[in-house]
Amino acid sequence: MMRKKRKRGASPGPCSSHGPGPATAPAPPPSPQPTRPAWTGMGLRAAPSCAAASAAVAAGAEQRRRPRLCPPPLALLLLLLLSLGLLHAGDCQQPAQCRIQKCTTDFVSLTSHLNSAIDGFDSEFCKALRAYAGCTQRTSKACRGNLVYHSAVLGISDLMSQRNCSKDGPTSSTNPEVTHDPCNYHSHTGAREHRGGDQNPPNYLFCGLFGDPHLRTFKDHFQTCKVEGAWPLIDNNYLSVQVTNVPVVPGSSATATNKITIIFKAHHECTDQKVYQAVTDDLPAAFVDGSTSGGDGDAKSLRIVERESGRYVEMHARYIGTTVFVRQLGRYLTLAIRMPEDLAMSYEESQDLQLCVNGCPLSERIDDGQGQVSAILGHSLPRSSPAQAWPGYTLETANAQCHEKMPVKDIYFQSCVFDLLTTGDANFTAAAHSALGDVEALHPRKERWHIFPSSGHGTPRGGGRLSVSLGLSCLILIAFL
Repeated sequence: MMRKKRKRGASPGPCSSHGPGPATAPAPPPSPQPTRPAWTGMGLRAAPSCAAASAAVAAGAEQRRRPRLCPPPLALLLLLLLSLGLLHAGDCQQPAQCRIQKCTTDFVSLTSHLNSAIDGFDSEFCKALRAYAGCTQRTSKACRGNLVYHSAVLGISDLMSQRNCSKDGPTSSTNPEVTHDPCNYHSHTGAREHRGGDQNPPNYLFCGLFGDPHLRTFKDHFQTCKVEGAWPLIDNNYLSVQVTNVPVVPGSSATATNKITIIFKAHHECTDQKVYQAVTDDLPAAFVDGSTSGGDGDAKSLRIVERESGRYVEMHARYIGTTVFVRQLGRYLTLAIRMPEDLAMSYEESQDLQLCVNGCPLSERIDDGQGQVSAILGHSLPRSSPAQAWPGYTLETANAQCHEKMPVKDIYFQSCVFDLLTTGDANFTAAAHSALGDVEALHPRKERWHIFPSSGHGTPRGGGRLSVSLGLSCLILIAFL
């Protein structure tokens, strides 16, 4: 009996068994001839009939026409990995971002309000430097090869050496909410900025009184006044300062300060009211109640620091961001104060008589109303009086003596000359010199330190001659065009 021939188009195996199709006879046994083993993919055993090298070409074509319902195991694995989000490009090789700019910005915000003349500056600056150094260390790997980063590291090292800062110690926090101190004016203004309120740092004002007396107002107007007797320099909701002036020499309208009274008003839990009083030859390093500070805790919200016994004291009121310098030079007192503008201008209408705010009344001024002492140097002075008891100065000798201390011939130099010609007291030279030093220590804007008489109305501008020169240059250029 002859063997029946296999019918063409028969099913090659189980991978094609899905769906309708004609009935077929069982597949014949494998040929005894050696064949290449079938590929088993990712470890799954393939059906022998699917991978047999001797399968009919027609059967292969039929298999390609039918939909493949058994995806290859490798494709299935890739699909699974993509669905799990494990193949996102660059996730494993993306470098960390260098954050040196953030470190520098934090350091600037921590130190922008500090003043080198105020007690405690070095401690706060060192804290900020250590925080800056710690920030650079945390981002060192990401910033490898970054020139800005390496420059910052070198700069930190130099600053720490200059300020004698130790590498170990407390650091400043870059989060104002964490370090908020209700009795530290700088702390709560920083917190307001952090919360998105006032984005500008607080503006500070300066006022000074020295000499015969010469007044520099909060608006940087410079005036020479009589103001004999007791006069309020400052009288706002936080601070009161009153000075008493007495005539310097008989027959002259010039006076000088021999008494200063300062009242730090009570402020919530920060301090009780404290009164300081200084008179000639009695410049105490304590308030009238005998205390030297106000407030609780180690970090006092108000304190007195004696810089030179009986000659120079400083008062630091942290809770209102205010610093006061009081000196005695010769027989008379000088005063300089730095205070935030928002507090200095916080007063009632009845408190409008404040020399630091509005200047001296016109009837009390002995200059030309423009702060130009040079304009009255030729006025009649009591030097020619036969009863004079001081060594005489000529304009030339007064200029020479003042120039030794103050090489810049600004309004402080002019005040020195005026005081020498008026009183003959060489201590007024030291008073003018130290007054200028107080400006440099407390005035927030360096470009306003010097006031020049030619600027008019006491405006602190030194560019009058420069403006004229620029104007002439412009005219020359126009002429040649």
